[in-house]
Amino acid sequence: MNVPQIRLESASAKIGLTINKPLQEIRQQPADLMIKQPKAELQIDRTLSQLTIDQTEAWADMDLKHISRRIEEFAQQGSQDWLTGLARMAQEGDDLMMIENGGNPIPEHAKINSESPIYEFNIGFIPSANSVKINYQPSVAKLNWQTHKPEIDVKVNKPVHNYRPGTVDIDLTQKPSLSIDFVGLHVDEKK
Repeated sequence: MNVPQIRLESASAKIGLTINKPLQEIRQQPADLMIKQPKAELQIDRTLSQLTIDQTEAWADMDLKHISRRIEEFAQQGSQDWLTGLARMAQEGDDLMMIENGGNPIPEHAKINSESPIYEFNIGFIPSANSVKINYQPSVAKLNWQTHKPEIDVKVNKPVHNYRPGTVDIDLTQKPSLSIDFVGLHVDEKK
């Protein structure tokens, strides 16, 4: 027996996708920077240092004295010697005035006046220590300065931004189809 059949054949639709990726480009230029630094102002006020050296006493120790000092010393020495001699003569006069008290003042006075004086002397240094006087005044420096702030000028550059969005193209690569076929079916044509 022949059983009629229906045969169905179908094909699904096929979709094709074409994807274009997005493109983004960013460029950032560096900022324009201008810096000016004015110089600082500096003023220095300075007094000169002063050194004084006084060698007067050192020269005097070596017997190299100024004439005015020699004259003054000779006058003082003469006055002192005159007073010493006056005191000695007064003493000798007193001794002679009291001759009745005994003793022999004339030979004693002659002996004392004829002897050389005894000078005491120890180690000596020429010139003597600390005879050179040194005085030093250091210089004084006063500093006056003034600083200036830097002048800064900044120009910020905006970024350059290019953007192309991505796209998706959809294509129908295969259409859907359905075919129907009848097998074993007789159609009566008489009717």
